[in-house]
Amino acid sequence: CGHMTLPVMCIGAGYFSRFHTEAWHRIEGVDLVGVYDRDTLRADTAGVPAAPTLEALLETGRGGIVDVITPPPSHLDLIKTALAYDPAAIICQKPFCESLDQAKRATELAAEASVPLIVHENFRFQPWYRTLKSAIESGHVGDLQQLTFRFRPGDGQGPDAYLSRQPYFQKMDRFLIHETAVHWIDTFRYLMGEPKGVFADLRRMNPSIAGEDAGYILFFYEDGKRALFDGNRLLDHSAENTRCTMGEALIEGSEGTLTLLGNGQVLLRKFGKTTSRSLLGPTLGQGFGGDCVYHLQSHVVRALEGIGNFENTAEDYLSVIEQENLIYSSAEKQATVWL
Repeated sequence: CGHMTLPVMCIGAGYFSRFHTEAWHRIEGVDLVGVYDRDTLRADTAGVPAAPTLEALLETGRGGIVDVITPPPSHLDLIKTALAYDPAAIICQKPFCESLDQAKRATELAAEASVPLIVHENFRFQPWYRTLKSAIESGHVGDLQQLTFRFRPGDGQGPDAYLSRQPYFQKMDRFLIHETAVHWIDTFRYLMGEPKGVFADLRRMNPSIAGEDAGYILFFYEDGKRALFDGNRLLDHSAENTRCTMGEALIEGSEGTLTLLGNGQVLLRKFGKTTSRSLLGPTLGQGFGGDCVYHLQSHVVRALEGIGNFENTAEDYLSVIEQENLIYSSAEKQATVWL
């Protein structure tokens, strides 16, 4: 339709950035103009033009999308800096900022500049969660009563756990919830709405790491509905690639049960029946987690073109950080805490 091509600038060239850059290359209507990383060697190997300075990158792509793919301590400053270059939108990886206060400040700054700030929380964009949401909204399970997710990536055993892929995992004081279960805090909101309370029992099973790597989180909703996140990084589930879904889910209602298998397949069994039908086949595709990085980034581009509303705006995402804080508070107090 004669749309201008939007420049995209990536900040950060660490482990996960490869999924971002690869996805940007496949999205129509954008041009990945460069990447900046303080480690110039890392930036040079990203397969994208490496910018000599952050400012040079932001000037090159002025008016485009800034994609922040760095750890939380840098988020607020990077967002502040990027806002000075009139970006069309800023996408920021999770965990979003170092604290709720920082996240609120980043949200305020973007709002003052009228720049959409989107948190790169991509799990809700995984095709199986889109399918589950659609099935719930279509009434396939009737009155939704329970959601259970069993997180079982099987990558957390022994002294070498995480070292080959993301070694900083070992040193995180807050690990299972802050780094990983935060994905399901958001996904549960997407499927169930906002909870009214949480109860958490968290524990560390691998003595080689600093933070918690197993635990239960019980989410309370209106009308007696409940959701359970049951996580243990040391245990696995039945899947050729345990990092595809990272576990299995059950969504149960008055008229049926939805099952998510470890290969990304979604099954529906109607109440009283013994057989199931498939709503989504196994995921064999490219990219991370059902290509959810591509789906999220495409969603932002489409929303900028006026197609659909932004999901996971920073303002909306503050609820996820609040819930995360309450989960740690609940585990400390060994009590239910209410939002």
